[in-house]
Amino acid sequence: MRVEKTYSPKLSVDGVTVDRRDIEMLEAIDEHGSMHAAADALGRSYARLQNRVVEIEDAVGTITERKRGGSGGGGTVLTDTGRELRRRFERHDAELDGVARATESVVTGTVGDRTGELATVDTSVGPVMALVPEGAERVQVGIRSDAVVLTDPSEAPDPDRTSLRNRFRGTVERIESGDAIVRVTLALALEGDDASDDPDPDPDPDPDSDPVELQALITRASTDRLALEPGREVVASFKATAARATRIDAGGDESERA
Repeated sequence: MRVEKTYSPKLSVDGVTVDRRDIEMLEAIDEHGSMHAAADALGRSYARLQNRVVEIEDAVGTITERKRGGSGGGGTVLTDTGRELRRRFERHDAELDGVARATESVVTGTVGDRTGELATVDTSVGPVMALVPEGAERVQVGIRSDAVVLTDPSEAPDPDRTSLRNRFRGTVERIESGDAIVRVTLALALEGDDASDDPDPDPDPDPDSDPVELQALITRASTDRLALEPGREVVASFKATAARATRIDAGGDESERA
């Protein structure tokens, strides 16, 4: 199961919320050098555009300035404050984009040994150490794709010597490439197929076993370094704190989450 989350970037300054629509307005003013031309380009009224500029300026300071006369006939330009507001929004947007690209892989299991908030969940792909709600017995464990680390099997970290307590072998199923970020979907063999954390996995696992998918969000540089392609075997590792369990009640519905 894959769960995707979406986010809309916004900045809040002294009670005024700046969103993508406002940034598009500043971009239009900067590009066209005129409030009237920006309003026309955006299909908005000049009065509303001007009022919105005033609302933002009440919170952040002057973001536009009027240039009068000259060979170009004057116009409106962004101030340093206006340009900095655009830059801050774009940085925030880029940060959220990384979060928005992150998906969550979900496995279901039964809670076993517990130490405080952490517990071992017995799943079809083997034991997963996760944050588990108190008193939970049957849970779904969500694993964020941006928390999964992929390594070559020969370079896999020792779970007893690192904070990456969860470690599984998987085979690359799909690769979805972006400009800088790559989403890798792995097929993890079911427990008993010897595909998880075993230096000598069974070369002929049960062909009737349905694999469990685990997704990882990594950089293009890491993808190239690992020479990832469909069929490539890798080791996926993640911290116990990156795996959060949700209690499943008797009817199979989700309830409390760790």
